[in-house]
Amino acid sequence: MSQRGYDHMRQRLAQKTAQILLDSGTRDFHAAKHKAAQQLGAVDTKSLPSNSEIELALSEYQRLFRASSQPEHLNRLREIAIEAMQFLTDFKPRLVGSVLSGTADEHSVIRIHLFPDTVESIGFYLSDKNIPHELSERRLRIGIDQYQNYSTYEFVVDGNQVELILFLPKQKQIPLSPIDGKPMKRADLAEVELLLNQQE
Repeated sequence: MSQRGYDHMRQRLAQKTAQILLDSGTRDFHAAKHKAAQQLGAVDTKSLPSNSEIELALSEYQRLFRASSQPEHLNRLREIAIEAMQFLTDFKPRLVGSVLSGTADEHSVIRIHLFPDTVESIGFYLSDKNIPHELSERRLRIGIDQYQNYSTYEFVVDGNQVELILFLPKQKQIPLSPIDGKPMKRADLAEVELLLNQQE
């Protein structure tokens, strides 16, 4: 296959992967990428798109096919994120993920990084405010073939899942984005409020 052929197939695969992700409601780029390759008969791994290309295709797909619903839903998720960040202001909340980047849809989780002194302090805080929650754990990449486990608390607001990922004092390194492999983008409350105002 020529380079032009590879480029064309990469574009088709990125578009198909974006469609699979949105239809399935997941953000498992790896699995969706291989499912798209199987459906399009693209056995050559040279044609597989990067996660950044898929993220771009996601934005384009939403702009073309979900223009009437996606911006409204994104707006609501950012409103909930702001409320949660105001509620958790003592723990220096930072918004991350698809709600920050703008590719969130009705299946997306609102992910917020917090910086408490202890894991228990967040649990006590949520319990004190009578917020039902679950303690769990998430594994994030912090370097080439390096991963670290982080404690998380999850709760639901108006049917939307909020996940708080806790960074204790000894966990200062910013995890790497699963999209581009660079340090994960984080936004504080003022930045998220500005995003919401621009969106409106």
